[in-house]
Amino acid sequence: MINKPKILIIDDKADVRLSARFLLENNGFEIAEADSPVSGLAYINDNVVDIVLLDMNFARDTTSGEEGLYCLRKITALNEALPVIAMTAWSNTDIIVKALQAGAQDFIEKPWDNNRLIQIIQQCLSLAQLQQQNNQLKQSITENTPQFNLVAKSAVMQNLLKQIKKIAKTPATILLTGENGTGKSSLAHYIYQQNQLSGQFVAVTMGAISENLFESEMFGHVKGAFTGADQARTGRFELAQNGLLFLDELATIPLSQQAKLLRVLESGHYEKVGSSQTLTTNARIISASNENFSQLISQGLFRQDLYYRLNTVELNLPKLKDRHEDIPELAQHFLQQLCVKYRQPTMMLSESALDKLCTYHYPGNLRELKNILERVVLLNDNSNIQADDLTLLVDNTPENKQANEQLPLMTFAQAEQILLNKALQQSKGQTEKAAQRLGISKSAIYRRLEKYNIVAKDFNEKE
Repeated sequence: MINKPKILIIDDKADVRLSARFLLENNGFEIAEADSPVSGLAYINDNVVDIVLLDMNFARDTTSGEEGLYCLRKITALNEALPVIAMTAWSNTDIIVKALQAGAQDFIEKPWDNNRLIQIIQQCLSLAQLQQQNNQLKQSITENTPQFNLVAKSAVMQNLLKQIKKIAKTPATILLTGENGTGKSSLAHYIYQQNQLSGQFVAVTMGAISENLFESEMFGHVKGAFTGADQARTGRFELAQNGLLFLDELATIPLSQQAKLLRVLESGHYEKVGSSQTLTTNARIISASNENFSQLISQGLFRQDLYYRLNTVELNLPKLKDRHEDIPELAQHFLQQLCVKYRQPTMMLSESALDKLCTYHYPGNLRELKNILERVVLLNDNSNIQADDLTLLVDNTPENKQANEQLPLMTFAQAEQILLNKALQQSKGQTEKAAQRLGISKSAIYRRLEKYNIVAKDFNEKE
């Protein structure tokens, strides 16, 4: 059985209510009646109503409309999403304007035109339905959007949190610095949530964009702009309109493209590749890097004017070893997340496990902590995690620290190749597992394998 939309008619004249009832019931609506604002409000409070036809002029107050306006405000207070159509027998523009300002969806004069009344009701119902769907969609987006909570029990994080509270809701550009794995991306998400922007959060890893595609990725292109541009492309600045654009691995932007980015930051203007139409962006910019910009600028690898544009405020994220007070809460938070991700029963960390985690020095910072717990979730069957269940990538004993200090000096490239080979050996050539051991993404390990001409399957054959 299809439910008919219910219309409540609030009017003190019985003949008006009867006339409306005949018309509306014949057009498929269910009708309820009230002869005064008091009885109408009582009905709305106790029943589900889809729309209200409200007379603005009652016998106690024939022409001013004040009684109707009072009722309208009360209806809006009870249910602001309930559509109200104001009715008046007086061609009084002032009453109509006040009714619309007080929350009425539309109005009609008495005696009404039947077709016009039906049309207004259907429009109001359609609009209310669209609004309900929109609210449901917003709720769904909110429920499915990860919420980034800032764990800040340590003194260094408390100080960082104070700085964020001062600048989060401003349009200031922010540069996030700190070692790999300290949580720069999560902090950018947190600032975005605090900023309460209407647009979306758009992240782009600058190191993953080839130099010849930089403009297309950032500004977009029109169809036919260059060979292979079979379809138009929306750039990152356009996607982040009214929102936040997060530029990760900032220092990897090619020097030849830095001037183009600087122009957008200075003027807010840009053009899509292949188009002469100038577009405007209002996206807030947050960038992140673990590089030394003073050194890059002195070497001529990064423009000083672009650096100053991007670091109106610079926030340095501390190493995890400098915020040990946060480790228990962070560890339990990651553990719960991973249990949900891998559909495992809830796990808890024992005191011995927490002690072991809190005394480790985390060269890989937060990313390493998460990787340690991810292995526990994947490989452990116990719900109460013990110290022996934790496999730390680096032994933290004094003896091992001394041995590490005696490692021969080598270039970063040589060290990187050694680590890649060792991770692939332990993972039997499985690149995804090797990437997890190294605390890097799959795309990152593939780039490095190609860079050093290392073939992952060779390590499987050696086993």
